[in-house]
Order: sequence, then structure tokens, then C-alpha cells
Amino acid sequence: MSTSTSTTANLTTLLRIQRDPAFPSAQLPTRGSAAAAGYDLYAAADVLLPAKNGRKVVPTGIKVAVPEGCYGRVAPRSGLASKHGIDVGAGVIDADYRGLLGVLLFNFGDADFQIKAGDRIAQLVLEQIRTPDVVEVEDLEATDRGAAGFGSTGGFGIVEDGKVIAAATSNGAAPSSPKMRRIEEAGEGRGPLETLDNGASA
Repeated sequence: MSTSTSTTANLTTLLRIQRDPAFPSAQLPTRGSAAAAGYDLYAAADVLLPAKNGRKVVPTGIKVAVPEGCYGRVAPRSGLASKHGIDVGAGVIDADYRGLLGVLLFNFGDADFQIKAGDRIAQLVLEQIRTPDVVEVEDLEATDRGAAGFGSTGGFGIVEDGKVIAAATSNGAAPSSPKMRRIEEAGEGRGPLETLDNGASA
């Protein structure tokens, strides 16, 4: 294999990591099993997370080169969330980013939480992306759903002439308007719209 071919293969198939000498505790990301979707990220320093909405950026001490055609998504670890109320701020690592990777952690628990160097604090999930060119158009093709949003596929909506003109997620109460219909989701598409007579639930 030529050098150029090998380099191209490395860019598209390998997750390349550089450890920063300023963080001697930095660890390479690891996967917990052969089928694990994410790579565990490790803290490279001790950080105390204050209770009740405290937040800190925890250094990992590594730089990441995400494979071409992908981006890296920083995702929470379920154990930290369920046991301690620790969540991860949304993070996107572009393929051309070469800076140090830090993880924004939130503490929604009632007690301070101590992060130690070497603790697993988040997951790095690689996801393929598409980046088509942006083009402005005069009109968009019509769909069954149209402009209905904000829970419209599983709640109540006002339907006129077969079109959803307003929608809201059901809160368990019967709708007040006879025009209200329950919008059910069936499989991957929209299900039938059932009329609610006199505000009675369908």
C-alpha cells in the first residue's frame, strides 16, 4: 500500500488521539465491550462539581482527530446520571477541530460531587454526517404533516379541511373545542384523525 493510500485510510477509519503532556493523568478513550457504541472519556484532573445546578468543564487531556465524514458527539454516561444526577452538556467535535477536549458537566444532585482523575465522565460517539449545499427555494413540497409540530404527532390538534392548523400535546384533559381531534402516531407515519364529539376523549 502506498503512503498516500495509507494516509487516506487512516483519516477515514482511525480515531487518532494525542495526549497533552500537561495532563500526565490523561487516558486514551476505551470501549466497554465489542458492541459498545461509545468510547469512554476519562477525567485528567480532579474537579469538584457544586450541588444544585453546579457546572464545570472537566479536562480530558486529549486532542481528537475525528475520522472524515463523521463528527464526535459527547454523550452522558447513564450511571452518573441515574445515581448522582450528573449530566453532560451537548458537545459536537468537528473533524477539523484539534484543540483539547473538555467535557461540560452539570450536577443536578443535592450534594457536591467529586470527580477524580481517571474517572469515566462521558462517552464519545462517532456519527456519520452529510453536508449538502444550502439552496434557497420558493416553495417546499407538501407533506401530510405540514407545519404541525411541538408534539403534534401524539397529542391534540385543531383540524380544518383535513389540515392540522394548531396542535398541542395532550395533558390528559379533554379538549375544549369540538374541532379538536386526537392525532395518533401509527408506525412511521401519521395515523387517522378521529373527531371528538362534544369534547369527549377519543
